[in-house]
Amino acid sequence: MACDPRDTLVIALDVDGIKPATELVDTIGDQVLWYKVGLELYSAGGPDVVKMLKDKGKRVFADLKLYDIPNTVSRAALRLANLGADIVDLHIQAGWDAITKTVKLLDESCTPEQRPHLIGITVLTSATKLDQDDEPLTPSKMALEAVRRADLGRRAGLDGVVAPTPAVAGIREKCGPDFSLLVPGIRPQGSAVGDQKWVATPSSAVAAGARWIVVGRPINASDDPNRAAAKILEEMS
Repeated sequence: MACDPRDTLVIALDVDGIKPATELVDTIGDQVLWYKVGLELYSAGGPDVVKMLKDKGKRVFADLKLYDIPNTVSRAALRLANLGADIVDLHIQAGWDAITKTVKLLDESCTPEQRPHLIGITVLTSATKLDQDDEPLTPSKMALEAVRRADLGRRAGLDGVVAPTPAVAGIREKCGPDFSLLVPGIRPQGSAVGDQKWVATPSSAVAAGARWIVVGRPINASDDPNRAAAKILEEMS
Protein backbone atom coordinates (compact mmCIF):
# COMPACT_ATOMS: atom_id res chain seq x y z
CA MET A 1 0.00 0.00 0.00
CA ALA A 2 1.25 3.47 -0.83
CA CYS A 3 2.26 5.65 2.10
CA ASP A 4 1.45 8.86 0.23
CA PRO A 5 -2.31 9.59 -0.13
CA ARG A 6 -1.47 11.40 -3.38
CA ASP A 7 -0.24 8.08 -4.75
CA THR A 8 -3.35 6.25 -3.52
CA LEU A 9 -6.27 8.38 -4.71
CA VAL A 10 -7.39 7.81 -8.31
CA ILE A 11 -10.02 10.21 -9.62
CA ALA A 12 -12.44 8.76 -12.15
CA LEU A 13 -12.78 11.15 -15.07
CA ASP A 14 -16.39 10.15 -15.72
CA VAL A 15 -17.12 13.03 -18.08
CA ASP A 16 -18.23 13.10 -21.71
CA GLY A 17 -15.30 14.67 -23.50
CA ILE A 18 -11.69 15.79 -23.43
CA LYS A 19 -12.60 19.45 -22.76
CA PRO A 20 -14.44 18.84 -19.47
CA ALA A 21 -11.77 16.28 -18.53
CA THR A 22 -9.01 18.82 -19.05
CA GLU A 23 -10.92 21.47 -17.11
CA LEU A 24 -11.42 19.11 -14.17
CA VAL A 25 -7.76 18.09 -14.08
CA ASP A 26 -6.69 21.74 -14.19
CA THR A 27 -9.16 22.64 -11.44
CA ILE A 28 -7.86 19.94 -9.10
CA GLY A 29 -4.25 20.80 -9.85
CA ASP A 30 -1.10 19.23 -8.46
CA GLN A 31 -2.64 17.63 -5.38
CA VAL A 32 -3.77 14.54 -7.35
CA LEU A 33 -1.46 12.28 -9.38
CA TRP A 34 -3.77 9.55 -10.65
CA TYR A 35 -6.76 9.65 -13.01
CA LYS A 36 -8.98 6.89 -14.35
CA VAL A 37 -10.06 6.95 -17.99
CA GLY A 38 -13.11 4.74 -18.42
CA LEU A 39 -15.24 3.67 -21.35
CA GLU A 40 -17.34 6.82 -21.51
CA LEU A 41 -14.43 9.24 -21.74
CA TYR A 42 -12.28 6.98 -23.93
CA SER A 43 -15.20 6.58 -26.35
CA ALA A 44 -15.47 10.38 -26.56
CA GLY A 45 -11.81 11.37 -26.61
CA GLY A 46 -9.83 8.25 -27.46
CA PRO A 47 -6.03 8.15 -27.12
CA ASP A 48 -5.89 11.96 -26.92
CA VAL A 49 -7.29 11.77 -23.39
CA VAL A 50 -4.39 9.61 -22.23
CA LYS A 51 -1.92 11.89 -24.04
CA MET A 52 -3.43 14.96 -22.35
CA LEU A 53 -2.98 13.42 -18.92
CA LYS A 54 0.57 12.25 -19.59
CA ASP A 55 1.49 15.69 -20.93
CA LYS A 56 0.33 17.11 -17.59
CA GLY A 57 2.53 14.66 -15.69
CA LYS A 58 -0.35 12.51 -14.46
CA ARG A 59 -0.56 8.76 -14.00
CA VAL A 60 -3.27 6.98 -15.92
CA PHE A 61 -5.49 4.04 -15.08
CA ALA A 62 -6.94 2.89 -18.42
CA ASP A 63 -10.13 1.31 -17.12
CA LEU A 64 -11.45 -0.26 -20.31
CA LYS A 65 -12.15 -3.67 -18.74
CA LEU A 66 -10.80 -5.63 -21.71
CA TYR A 67 -12.84 -8.77 -22.41
CA ASP A 68 -12.40 -10.57 -25.73
CA ILE A 69 -10.42 -13.34 -27.35
CA PRO A 70 -6.79 -13.61 -26.16
CA ASN A 71 -5.20 -11.99 -29.21
CA THR A 72 -7.53 -8.99 -29.08
CA VAL A 73 -7.14 -8.48 -25.33
CA SER A 74 -3.36 -8.73 -25.43
CA ARG A 75 -2.94 -6.40 -28.41
CA ALA A 76 -5.33 -3.83 -26.94
CA ALA A 77 -3.40 -3.89 -23.66
CA LEU A 78 -0.15 -3.30 -25.54
CA ARG A 79 -1.66 -0.35 -27.42
CA LEU A 80 -2.65 1.20 -24.09
CA ALA A 81 0.83 0.58 -22.71
CA ASN A 82 2.33 2.30 -25.75
CA LEU A 83 0.09 5.32 -25.08
CA GLY A 84 1.60 5.58 -21.60
CA ALA A 85 -1.11 4.00 -19.43
CA ASP A 86 0.27 3.12 -16.00
CA ILE A 87 -2.49 0.65 -15.11
CA VAL A 88 -4.49 -1.47 -17.57
CA ASP A 89 -7.32 -3.80 -16.59
CA LEU A 90 -8.99 -6.83 -18.11
CA HIS A 91 -11.80 -9.10 -16.99
CA ILE A 92 -10.52 -12.21 -15.24
CA GLN A 93 -13.51 -13.96 -16.81
CA ALA A 94 -11.80 -13.48 -20.17
CA GLY A 95 -9.95 -16.59 -19.08
CA TRP A 96 -6.52 -18.07 -18.42
CA ASP A 97 -5.33 -17.86 -22.03
CA ALA A 98 -6.26 -14.19 -22.39
CA ILE A 99 -4.50 -13.29 -19.16
CA THR A 100 -1.31 -15.27 -19.76
CA LYS A 101 -1.04 -14.11 -23.38
CA THR A 102 -1.40 -10.48 -22.28
CA VAL A 103 1.17 -10.84 -19.50
CA LYS A 104 3.63 -12.44 -21.92
CA LEU A 105 3.16 -9.79 -24.61
CA LEU A 106 3.61 -6.91 -22.17
CA ASP A 107 6.68 -8.53 -20.61
CA GLU A 108 8.28 -9.08 -24.03
CA SER A 109 7.30 -5.76 -25.61
CA CYS A 110 7.68 -3.19 -22.82
CA THR A 111 10.69 -1.90 -20.95
CA PRO A 112 10.37 -2.21 -17.15
CA GLU A 113 9.67 1.53 -17.00
CA GLN A 114 7.00 1.38 -19.71
CA ARG A 115 5.22 -1.79 -18.65
CA PRO A 116 1.90 -0.97 -16.95
CA HIS A 117 0.45 -2.74 -13.96
CA LEU A 118 -1.91 -5.35 -15.38
CA ILE A 119 -4.86 -5.93 -13.08
CA GLY A 120 -8.02 -7.99 -13.32
CA ILE A 121 -11.68 -7.25 -12.68
CA THR A 122 -13.10 -9.62 -10.07
CA VAL A 123 -16.68 -8.58 -9.26
CA LEU A 124 -18.15 -5.24 -10.33
CA THR A 125 -19.21 -2.96 -7.48
CA SER A 126 -22.68 -2.73 -9.04
CA ALA A 127 -23.19 -6.52 -9.06
CA THR A 128 -26.24 -7.87 -7.25
CA LYS A 129 -26.10 -11.40 -8.72
CA LEU A 130 -23.38 -13.53 -10.32
CA ASP A 131 -25.87 -15.24 -12.62
CA GLN A 132 -29.48 -14.76 -13.71
CA ASP A 133 -30.74 -17.58 -11.52
CA ASP A 134 -28.57 -16.88 -8.47
CA GLU A 135 -29.80 -15.63 -5.17
CA PRO A 136 -28.90 -11.99 -4.44
CA LEU A 137 -25.26 -11.54 -3.53
CA THR A 138 -24.36 -11.25 0.13
CA PRO A 139 -21.05 -9.67 1.16
CA SER A 140 -19.63 -13.07 2.07
CA LYS A 141 -20.70 -14.73 -1.19
CA MET A 142 -19.38 -11.84 -3.23
CA ALA A 143 -16.09 -11.93 -1.33
CA LEU A 144 -15.64 -15.67 -1.88
CA GLU A 145 -16.13 -15.28 -5.63
CA ALA A 146 -13.80 -12.28 -5.79
CA VAL A 147 -11.09 -14.19 -3.91
CA ARG A 148 -11.47 -17.17 -6.25
CA ARG A 149 -11.11 -14.98 -9.32
CA ALA A 150 -8.24 -12.99 -7.81
CA ASP A 151 -6.30 -16.17 -7.08
CA LEU A 152 -6.81 -17.34 -10.66
CA GLY A 153 -5.52 -13.99 -11.87
CA ARG A 154 -2.50 -14.15 -9.57
CA ARG A 155 -1.58 -17.62 -10.79
CA ALA A 156 -1.93 -16.43 -14.39
CA GLY A 157 0.53 -13.60 -13.76
CA LEU A 158 -1.58 -10.51 -12.99
CA ASP A 159 -0.03 -7.78 -10.85
CA GLY A 160 -3.25 -7.23 -8.93
CA VAL A 161 -7.02 -6.97 -9.13
CA VAL A 162 -9.94 -4.61 -8.87
CA ALA A 163 -12.16 -5.70 -5.99
CA PRO A 164 -14.90 -4.35 -3.73
CA THR A 165 -13.90 -3.64 -0.13
CA PRO A 166 -15.63 -6.70 1.44
CA ALA A 167 -13.28 -8.92 -0.58
CA VAL A 168 -10.03 -7.07 0.16
CA ALA A 169 -9.05 -8.87 3.36
CA GLY A 170 -9.64 -12.31 1.84
CA ILE A 171 -7.71 -11.45 -1.32
CA ARG A 172 -4.84 -10.04 0.69
CA GLU A 173 -4.67 -13.25 2.76
CA LYS A 174 -4.88 -15.51 -0.29
CA CYS A 175 -2.66 -13.58 -2.69
CA GLY A 176 -0.09 -12.01 -0.39
CA PRO A 177 1.12 -8.52 0.52
CA ASP A 178 2.66 -7.65 -2.85
CA PHE A 179 -0.48 -8.26 -4.89
CA SER A 180 -1.91 -4.82 -5.79
CA LEU A 181 -5.54 -4.15 -4.87
CA LEU A 182 -7.48 -1.34 -6.47
CA VAL A 183 -10.80 -0.59 -4.76
CA PRO A 184 -13.61 1.26 -6.57
CA GLY A 185 -16.98 2.29 -5.19
CA ILE A 186 -15.43 4.74 -2.72
CA ARG A 187 -17.88 7.12 -1.09
CA PRO A 188 -16.92 9.63 1.61
CA GLN A 189 -19.31 9.78 4.57
CA GLY A 190 -22.59 11.40 3.54
CA SER A 191 -22.13 10.85 -0.21
CA ALA A 192 -24.87 9.31 -2.33
CA VAL A 193 -24.30 5.63 -3.17
CA GLY A 194 -25.84 5.89 -6.67
CA ASP A 195 -25.70 2.64 -8.66
CA GLN A 196 -22.93 1.15 -6.53
CA LYS A 197 -23.79 -1.90 -4.42
CA TRP A 198 -20.47 -2.41 -2.62
CA VAL A 199 -19.14 0.86 -1.23
CA ALA A 200 -16.63 2.00 1.38
CA THR A 201 -15.16 5.17 2.79
CA PRO A 202 -11.62 6.16 1.72
CA SER A 203 -10.10 5.46 5.12
CA SER A 204 -11.80 2.07 5.55
CA ALA A 205 -10.67 0.91 2.10
CA VAL A 206 -7.07 1.92 2.79
CA ALA A 207 -7.18 0.31 6.23
CA ALA A 208 -8.44 -2.92 4.63
CA GLY A 209 -5.39 -3.04 2.37
CA ALA A 210 -6.19 -1.10 -0.80
CA ARG A 211 -3.20 0.05 -2.85
CA TRP A 212 -5.37 2.46 -4.80
CA ILE A 213 -8.89 3.76 -4.30
CA VAL A 214 -11.09 5.17 -7.06
CA VAL A 215 -13.40 8.12 -6.43
CA GLY A 216 -15.64 9.54 -9.13
CA ARG A 217 -18.89 11.38 -8.58
CA PRO A 218 -18.15 12.68 -5.05
CA ILE A 219 -15.36 14.72 -6.69
CA ASN A 220 -16.27 15.32 -10.32
CA ALA A 221 -19.92 16.14 -9.54
CA SER A 222 -19.00 18.40 -6.62
CA ASP A 223 -19.48 22.17 -6.70
CA ASP A 224 -15.84 22.41 -5.60
CA PRO A 225 -13.87 19.43 -6.98
CA ASN A 226 -10.60 20.83 -5.65
CA ARG A 227 -11.88 20.93 -2.10
CA ALA A 228 -13.63 17.56 -2.42
CA ALA A 229 -10.36 15.94 -3.46
CA ALA A 230 -8.48 17.71 -0.67
CA LYS A 231 -10.92 16.38 1.94
CA ILE A 232 -10.44 12.81 0.76
CA LEU A 233 -6.66 13.19 0.86
CA GLU A 234 -6.95 14.60 4.38
CA GLU A 235 -9.06 11.63 5.46
CA MET A 236 -6.36 9.21 4.34
CA SER A 237 -3.49 11.14 5.97
